[in-house]
Amino acid sequence: MALIKIDKDIITLINVFTVDPSKQQLLVELLMEITKQVWRLQDGFISASIHKSHDRRRVVNYVQYRGKEAFDKRLDNPDAIVRMNKILSIAKADGHLYDVVYTDSKD
Repeated sequence: MALIKIDKDIITLINVFTVDPSKQQLLVELLMEITKQVWRLQDGFISASIHKSHDRRRVVNYVQYRGKEAFDKRLDNPDAIVRMNKILSIAKADGHLYDVVYTDSKD
């Protein structure tokens, strides 16, 4: 489960993928697959949330890790590189690291 709270030990990758609308669902499936078979098995992984836009042109991947070191090690796995290359062959990625600085909830 995503932990959206202020916590200096959690780092968040927000990656916005731009994709041909006809390939949006394929991209979602590839991101789900790499999450289930690679990322979630790595030390420091907390959560991943995948969102698809209504216009079918974008997919947002919100991924959390316990610190920058765990995040940096995510591509040490050769299988991760192969899978990411497949993803990047169908979509353009614009990813950046973030820290949560504010959150609010009614509940």
